[in-house]
Amino acid sequence: MSGPRLRTLLGSWQHHGPAYRSLADALRGLTRSGTLPLATRLPGEREVADALGVSRTTVTAAYDLLRDEGFLVSRRGSGTVTTLPAQARDRAPARLGTAEDGLVDLSAAAPPAPPQLAQACADALDALPRHTSRAGYAPLGLPELRAAVAARYTARGVPTTPDQVLVTTGAQQAIHLLAGAFAGAGDRAVVEHPTYPHAIDAVRAAGARAVPVPVLRHGTDLELLASTVRQASPRLVYLVPDHHNPTGTSLSPEGREQVRDLARRTRTVVVGDETLTDLTLDGPAPAPFAGSGAGDRYVVCVGSASKSFWGGLRVGWLRGHPDLVGALAQRRAHVDLGTSVLDQLVTVELLARADEVLGQRRATLREQRDGLVRMLAQDLPDWRLAVPAGGLSTWVDLGAPVSTALAALAHGYGVRIAPGPAFGVDGTFDDHLRVPFSQPVDALRRAVDGLAAGWAALGSGAPARASGAQPALV
Repeated sequence: MSGPRLRTLLGSWQHHGPAYRSLADALRGLTRSGTLPLATRLPGEREVADALGVSRTTVTAAYDLLRDEGFLVSRRGSGTVTTLPAQARDRAPARLGTAEDGLVDLSAAAPPAPPQLAQACADALDALPRHTSRAGYAPLGLPELRAAVAARYTARGVPTTPDQVLVTTGAQQAIHLLAGAFAGAGDRAVVEHPTYPHAIDAVRAAGARAVPVPVLRHGTDLELLASTVRQASPRLVYLVPDHHNPTGTSLSPEGREQVRDLARRTRTVVVGDETLTDLTLDGPAPAPFAGSGAGDRYVVCVGSASKSFWGGLRVGWLRGHPDLVGALAQRRAHVDLGTSVLDQLVTVELLARADEVLGQRRATLREQRDGLVRMLAQDLPDWRLAVPAGGLSTWVDLGAPVSTALAALAHGYGVRIAPGPAFGVDGTFDDHLRVPFSQPVDALRRAVDGLAAGWAALGSGAPARASGAQPALV
């Protein structure tokens, strides 16, 4: 992290009181929000002083305060790097739970099945006899589903043939296959910060280290991504370019080209998770992450039926070079021998009805999103969020590091929700909360009531908003 870059991230950091405390508050806020990823090496004291136009004594005092609090650590040969106090790192983020009567479950951003599912299942059963004379194992996926997925990529401007498509048991399996194939013990894999929690799990399951790059209000910090790839030499980069989970941001067309160019120049495999691509609610659909896709060995796309149609299908896919598809199909044989034939046939039928299904889904999600935003503004006015142009969730800035405590209290008020640290690498984002809008409006009403009750129970109303740097998303 250079001095000028740190100055940009700090923004208007000064407030009333000693300058060193203002600077310490701002740096602490950037670390808690994940804008400064953990283990980021900060500039030296003189460089920061020159960049900010303050005395070196001010910077030294701020650094000393943060070291005492456990937000910075200095080691010989490594400089001063960001960290978190031990108690913050030890928080165990909540994960998915079991269904409970009367509980609004916001721990998963996933919509219910569309009304067209029943007819798609009936039509899939009619098609099933054509497949029952064979063993039913299809490690690459059914030819008709691979062709349907390839056709959808081609229609979006990414020429694709079926031999570039591997059908998986959900997008999660695709991510695990890619992490296991490219990132082994001791390797590094770059992830956005915050990001989809199971992508972090996949990297760690492969024995690799997840290296975070922050997501800012306009998307991934591409400048830091490029420098991280150059310096860390990761084996894999994982991005959610469309309606990012959990922040809702999307990469610009220019940003996508920068990422593709970075992948080619550094020969680094970049995975674009497109599970939310179909759920654009405002404005034009995002440009394809793969670009033209012609002959690109380093850009891999992951898709799924879970968010577009229904998570119960457990059907996903990846698009990559045919050599990669073949190698991963052999690798998956150690885990399973193929995705359910019937579920694949149902997905084929739903893809044939995609315009109708997705048109209705987007209209419903738009209504739910707008309703949730109104409820939060009315009942929890101190919370800040950007209204996402698509996807399934909002990323709320609480103004204080109480997300874990709020999630624990909310359960007693009828709401299950994952705290902010569930989406980080090492305990950051306790001042943020992902609030999905994938539930019906009446369920969202009950959820907001429960969250408001939990928020009030934290103390005498809402905690005061922490001073210092502005959050990464507003």
